[in-house]
Amino acid sequence: MKRTRLRTTAMSTAAAVALPLSLGVMAPQAFAAPTPSTPTSASTPASPTASVSPSPSPTAGAAVPFGPGCSSLLRKGIGGSFARMATQPAATALAENTHLSTFVALVKKAGLADKLNTTKDISVFAPTNDAFAKLSKAQLDGIRNNEAQLRKILNYHVTEKKIAPDQLPNGVFKTLEGGTLTTSGSDQSFKVNGTTNIVCGDVRTKNATVYVIDTVLMPPS
Repeated sequence: MKRTRLRTTAMSTAAAVALPLSLGVMAPQAFAAPTPSTPTSASTPASPTASVSPSPSPTAGAAVPFGPGCSSLLRKGIGGSFARMATQPAATALAENTHLSTFVALVKKAGLADKLNTTKDISVFAPTNDAFAKLSKAQLDGIRNNEAQLRKILNYHVTEKKIAPDQLPNGVFKTLEGGTLTTSGSDQSFKVNGTTNIVCGDVRTKNATVYVIDTVLMPPS
């Protein structure tokens, strides 16, 4: 009986010793923080520092017209807006602006509208209605009624290349008339041939750059 009790006691003691040892071995594994699973790409939130390429803006790189007369050139509504002008060929774009109606009417009378619409990479120095008002009635009638002279004067207002604003300070440009015109000035104040002011510059159309001027240019005789 004593031998049985001793054996039972020994077994109980061994079990009592083994149990803590077993728990000691398992504890780090049983209570360790679970390893987080790697989320799939679909559920991974975007990093706040990740660079994302922006979608290109439809107006990216668009020109910003400059000059004291730009605001007065815009008509109310969509017609005549600079954004709309940029989508149209030169003569069509200019025709939507009421401040340039005299110039446009003369271009049509001279049969030059198609030429302005289809010639690539040109610049147009477009006189305002006020510019034509500086001419006497006799002068204006004389220009209107002499087709050869009319075409010569209008072609003198168009250069063979697109002119960027940074070319204006000391520019010399050949015109479709065959002669040359000059530009000078700085910042946002520029003149053509020394006396004519650019009142609104760098207005884009589909095929041309437009510089609106306050005086009608006369080609050298």
